[in-house]
Amino acid sequence: MIAVDRFNGGSKVMTLAGAVGVIGLVLTLVGFFTAPQPTTFSYLLAFTYWLGISVASIIMVAIFHTAKVKWTTILRRSMETMGSSVVVFVILLLPLLFGAKYIFPWVDPQAWVFPGTEGLKFTEVELHHLHHKHPYLNLTFLYIRQVIYFATWIFVSWRLRGWSTEQDTSGALELTVKLRKFAPGSLPFLALTITFAGFDWLMTLTPLWQSTIFGVYYFAGSFLAAFCVLTIATVNAQGKDEYGTLVTTAHYHNLGKLMLAFTAFWAYIAFSQFLLIWIANLPEEAGWFKLRIEGAWRPLSIALFLLGFVLPFFTLLSRNLKLKPRLLAIVAVYLLVMHAVDMYWLIWPAYSPQGPSFHWTLLTAFAGVGGLSVAAAIWLARGRYSLPVKDPYISESLRYVQP
Repeated sequence: MIAVDRFNGGSKVMTLAGAVGVIGLVLTLVGFFTAPQPTTFSYLLAFTYWLGISVASIIMVAIFHTAKVKWTTILRRSMETMGSSVVVFVILLLPLLFGAKYIFPWVDPQAWVFPGTEGLKFTEVELHHLHHKHPYLNLTFLYIRQVIYFATWIFVSWRLRGWSTEQDTSGALELTVKLRKFAPGSLPFLALTITFAGFDWLMTLTPLWQSTIFGVYYFAGSFLAAFCVLTIATVNAQGKDEYGTLVTTAHYHNLGKLMLAFTAFWAYIAFSQFLLIWIANLPEEAGWFKLRIEGAWRPLSIALFLLGFVLPFFTLLSRNLKLKPRLLAIVAVYLLVMHAVDMYWLIWPAYSPQGPSFHWTLLTAFAGVGGLSVAAAIWLARGRYSLPVKDPYISESLRYVQP
């Protein structure tokens, strides 16, 4: 067993994050009463950004157990905690469901007026197509799907974390066996739920558009963001009774390589989606990209390619950078900012097709949802060991060196 005490720090950060979260949500509520549509779009961006990180963390843990990865053992508790914080999003989902009519045209297509236009509405042909999608695109089925998604995420995350923390006390080896049997079976359900959640929350903002790869695109960005948060948390976990003091440069090197890999994977999925739609050139599909690569949205699309892929990709090629935790954390913060820009690029054109715009609730909603999710994660971490102290592979993880 590793000689560390249970983690009881982070109270100031938890309190500050919780206060920022509450204030941000209160201000967002004020914004909803004054301008419900842009506020709901802002809240959707914040919700999908932070929830994606939490769900991606669950998937990370399941993948590492499935692959029997040993070097990540020292980092696993942080991933488990990030994933278990998904429970707070059950409450944070409610405002989004309440405001669904302000962002999803399919809720009431007859009355929907496209934002940023002079009263433009769906044509009769478009209404006919939406009618055929009604068995899936209706509020009742949407609520049912949300129950399925969150039940899956909460059950898997708390099962993975529960067995892991139980082993801290019992040291039972059979718990490792349980984790490695349970994780592979959970992955198909996790993959399907995050994919369909991406369809529900983001793709149906333009209900006549469709892309089977869209869920993977949302997942890829969230996975990259989750590794960035893990890197930042590890760099800052350098205090007493925290696992960061035991993490070596070899671990940071691997985290940097994973950030590099998923930067490339995100760009690959983005290009694949664009290429398939460009080749098909179907009117019901091409319009989504036409809005973003022509006119006022073009500069942001170009910036996203150059600053979201090219710059971090070539930066992370540096081995020396990946061996310097503080520099790697700076790159991680930058990538989190670019992930927010990416989410804005996905969501905001549905509200402002005439070009990029700003509404003050973008900041308050982001701070509100983010603050509460961070506070929840720290609260879950308190009173627990910051690493799996009796995991059979913890010593091997501590001694890990680059092969």
